[in-house]
Amino acid sequence: MVGASVIEVKNLHKSFRGAQVLEGVDLTVGEGETLVILGGSGSGKSTLLRCLVGLERPDRGTVSLLGHDLFAASERERADLRQRIGMAFQSGALFGSMTVGENVDLPLREFARLPESTRRIIVHIKLALVGLEGIEGRHPAELSGGMRKRVAFARAMALDPELLFCDEPSAGLDPVTAAGLDDLLIQLKQVFGITLVVVTHELASAFAIADRIALIHEGRLLVTGTPAEVRACSDPIVRRFLDRQPEEHGGDGSRFRRLMAHGEASADA
Repeated sequence: MVGASVIEVKNLHKSFRGAQVLEGVDLTVGEGETLVILGGSGSGKSTLLRCLVGLERPDRGTVSLLGHDLFAASERERADLRQRIGMAFQSGALFGSMTVGENVDLPLREFARLPESTRRIIVHIKLALVGLEGIEGRHPAELSGGMRKRVAFARAMALDPELLFCDEPSAGLDPVTAAGLDDLLIQLKQVFGITLVVVTHELASAFAIADRIALIHEGRLLVTGTPAEVRACSDPIVRRFLDRQPEEHGGDGSRFRRLMAHGEASADA
């Protein structure tokens, strides 16, 4: 069941060096919901995610998390919010000089006033939760890509967050490993009742895990709805993305023939 709104985004704008990346984004996420932000490369989806977790400050607009205006909050309120959210980055963002156990323990050391023995137990439980029991002493370089992503999830869940944000969780993984991560996200939500916001360009993953999908293109949300509603959308840009249709570049080969002819003519001249 989806509860009251725990994330509210209003009229969000963000640009870099004069280039508009987000333009008037409005979005809400309900408690216990899985929202997938879907879009192609350069669509603005990762920038939107970074604004949602406070890593980027928008030019205009507001982001409210758990009833707090993220960018108007005091430092103390922001520190409290950081303990209530988890973030799993695209690359995993694990520290190579630390062991797996030390990586997962990092938020516990920073925010939880617990004895080391208790923290070790929590680390063990969190790794077991993602199917990696007993690898505390290994280093990230010794792990596969899928295992590093799972360690990132374990670290993001260390403080039992209410909100979990994931940036391209299945990027660069084979289909079987990617499907395993999709199942893990579904299980985390079912067991802990957390709210999930997942950024991806992977259609199979999006439709497997989402309660709602927000499809973004050139910084604007084109459609937001259930997977069935998004599949039924008739917007031509949405259809091109969902149907994996390339942009028009002379699909019959005429453009390439013209280029080849031009090159041959130039060589003869």
